[in-house]
Amino acid sequence: MKVKIKKTNGRSNLTIQSKLIFVFIFTSIVIFIVNLFVYVNLNQMISKIEEIYASNVNLNDLTEALSDVQVSMTDYLNTKSSDAIEQYYRSEQDYANLLNDLNVTTTNSDMKLMEKGIKNMSDTYLTITNETVQSKRGRNVEKYKNSYEEASTLFSYINTYIYSLNNEQFKYNSGNYEVLLSSMRYSEVISLSILLAVALCNTMIIILMTRSITNPLKELAKIANEVAGGRLDVELLKIKSNDEVGVVAKAFNKMILSIREYIEQIRVRMEMESAMKEKELMMATHLKDAQLKYLQAQINPHFLFNTLNAGAQLAMMEDAERTYVYIQNMADFFRYNVKKNNDSVTLREEVELIDSYIYILNVRFSGDIHFEKKINQELLDIKMPSMILQPIVENSVNYGIRNIDWEGLITLSVYEEKDKICVSIKDNGAGMTAEKIQQIMAKEVQQSETADHSNGVGLENVINRLQMFFNDEDIFTIQSEGENKGSEVIIRLPKSKKEVS
Repeated sequence: MKVKIKKTNGRSNLTIQSKLIFVFIFTSIVIFIVNLFVYVNLNQMISKIEEIYASNVNLNDLTEALSDVQVSMTDYLNTKSSDAIEQYYRSEQDYANLLNDLNVTTTNSDMKLMEKGIKNMSDTYLTITNETVQSKRGRNVEKYKNSYEEASTLFSYINTYIYSLNNEQFKYNSGNYEVLLSSMRYSEVISLSILLAVALCNTMIIILMTRSITNPLKELAKIANEVAGGRLDVELLKIKSNDEVGVVAKAFNKMILSIREYIEQIRVRMEMESAMKEKELMMATHLKDAQLKYLQAQINPHFLFNTLNAGAQLAMMEDAERTYVYIQNMADFFRYNVKKNNDSVTLREEVELIDSYIYILNVRFSGDIHFEKKINQELLDIKMPSMILQPIVENSVNYGIRNIDWEGLITLSVYEEKDKICVSIKDNGAGMTAEKIQQIMAKEVQQSETADHSNGVGLENVINRLQMFFNDEDIFTIQSEGENKGSEVIIRLPKSKKEVS
């Protein structure tokens, strides 16, 4: 089983299952290696013990083989049977094979010299026994008797030498056996110590592995209880691994952060709602102020006198139809003022009001008010506050084109600009200085400066209501290149504005 281990910020990606499998395999391998070490060491000791007494065993085998040669030779001499001669040759070959393992070199070791002596005497012995057998087969009685006696004598010498060598070898091997036995006991102590050390290490590894799993769970349970008790300012869990416990701890940290973020969002939303309610109250105040000023404008004696005087002159000079159109436009104008002050209206309704207003002014001023429109009809359904465009047009008439020496022109444009619907009211009149524009935008113009020839709703009121309705400080701009170069008011309405009930 191949386990991939990745490191992420010093943390392993091992799962708990992989960790347990890893620990099991590791401990099993260590135990196997220790047992293999003990097994190999024990086999080596046994092999050395066998090697110690192998020489004695070989000498015993040599003694038995020598006896077999002597006995089989004697049987043949007594019986002269084919079975006896075959047994002799087999015994003689076995003995010769065993003699090949004996030392034949000259050395300082007494035991090796004894082996060499036994080898030389045995070679002579086998030669004599072969002569004895051949003499028996040739029926040379005198010769085989002498050879037999000589072989028997040499047989006794060889047996004595082998017995002596066996005793010396046994003494030497006994000393080696004691040393080997001590080594074996020492090896046993070492093996037992290794087993105990391995068992201790395995126990420590299991304890550490268990702690690495249970400690994060205990910490997680503790913090979870604190969160359940309402404490959200707890310290986040420290992620020490990417196993299942680490994944749960990471998800728990994300949950705490999400709850904190959600609570913060609720707080911000409540503050925004409070601010919006405050703005709504301010807007309502401005609307009521506008309504009051429009009511005052409607009963302005100067305005009503000029309007009725113009209507009377029109009725005298022309037929009743034109008078009707004039009075109808007047009625529409005043009806819009009365009905729409409390409502949001469409841009289309505001444009229609401007048409009525310009008609009334042209009746009053004998057509001196030149007015043109450049309007995209598809953009007129957007909602906006009421009585916005009329005060701006009135301002363009009174302060833009009324007292100029050239023909005045007011242009109303509605066009699209990216995600905005732009409403432009432009004149070619007296224009404004940069300081005047700054005063108007900063709402620093005194009421006395706009009171003459006005319906009472100043640009400050228009700007305030637009900013509060659309929640946009940059919705209203004024442009002018300077005195006698005309001026332009641009209102940029967002397309996404929903209808306000």
